[in-house]
Amino acid sequence: MSRLLVLCLGVFATASFAFAQGGPPYYTNDPGTPGHLNWEINVGYMPFLYSNQSVSHTPDLDINFGVGERIQLTYENAWLRVHNPSAPTEFGAGQSNPGVKWRFYDAGESGLNISVFPQLFLNNPDDAVRRGITPASDTFLLPVEFSRKLGPVDVDYEIGYQFVHKGPDGWLTGLVVGHDFTPKLEGDIELYAQGTFRPSESQPTIDFGGRYKIRPSVILLVMAGRSLEPARSNQSYFLGYFGLQFLLSSKPHKSE
Repeated sequence: MSRLLVLCLGVFATASFAFAQGGPPYYTNDPGTPGHLNWEINVGYMPFLYSNQSVSHTPDLDINFGVGERIQLTYENAWLRVHNPSAPTEFGAGQSNPGVKWRFYDAGESGLNISVFPQLFLNNPDDAVRRGITPASDTFLLPVEFSRKLGPVDVDYEIGYQFVHKGPDGWLTGLVVGHDFTPKLEGDIELYAQGTFRPSESQPTIDFGGRYKIRPSVILLVMAGRSLEPARSNQSYFLGYFGLQFLLSSKPHKSE
């Protein structure tokens, strides 16, 4: 944890803060919200390949709704495919993930923005735990997101604590650095890690991705990466996100 956290903080400080590029297709979140009565819906295919199994979100559904200009209501879940060569492939719903984001400090698009994004990860009343699709533990996640824009470079940083019921408490940290190459095309790099305290374990990853505006209200989302450590049971040798983002506004987009 310490090496990646120091690296994230170092890059973040060097950039003198920059505006956020976080959120799908990345794991790191940013302080952005959809705006009052607007929807942001992300639908993606997310594969995770490990040395002893593969887990895929087929698909992952992330629904966000704006209440005012600074609050976002969120619900996320996925239909999971868990493949283990030594056992039959299992399918089932993942953990329900409701949350509320509040951007409590807002200095404008080019200024410093800070948000808090408490979320729950709860098992559904089904047999997903028994079949090994979801963990037996429920989690309360309390992260903080920071962003600011500096010239052509955009940066987002997130750090959070995981309070876990029936399991060890954990942490997460993530950094996204990106640039808008054209009005339609954005490219990014992400460093992300999550882990536990007792026992002390971590899963650091690096990935590259981008967003392409097919239309102002439809955005292509692509990301691919891998673990920064040698592949083993909890370290993925490939991870990705391939999907679409739909922006539904109370006011029509100019070109639509």
